[in-house]
Amino acid sequence: MSDNESSRNYGLNDADYAALAQFRRAIRAFLNFSERAARDCGLAPQQHQAILAIRGFGSAGEMTVGNLAEHLMIQHNTAVELINRLQSAGLVERSIDSDDRRRVTIRLTEKANELLERLSTAHIVELRRSGKELADILGQFYQ
Repeated sequence: MSDNESSRNYGLNDADYAALAQFRRAIRAFLNFSERAARDCGLAPQQHQAILAIRGFGSAGEMTVGNLAEHLMIQHNTAVELINRLQSAGLVERSIDSDDRRRVTIRLTEKANELLERLSTAHIVELRRSGKELADILGQFYQ
């Protein structure tokens, strides 16, 4: 947020605060659902986020450790440790770029793809259930 935006007085009223509170609650409810779903599949929530990021990055090219760190907004060394755990669980494979040996790429295993499909299906069902509420709340800020 720019300094101008943060210092601008929007004339907030009780309805604005209520909408913000509802929006935060709806987001937390979805995140809570997501975390439970990941754990029910034997994954830590951050592992689920990582395999989703890797799969989602697929069309943009090969996912690197740096790309994953940036996508998840974590430090590079944290991403390396996360990838180590994913590899130990049989969810990712690493390969070293033959042109640049410093560049490590990551790809999902079949096991990860199967888990991710199950989790993503559940998430889409949940978004179809709760998405209208989120959209309605957001719509209050565009009136």
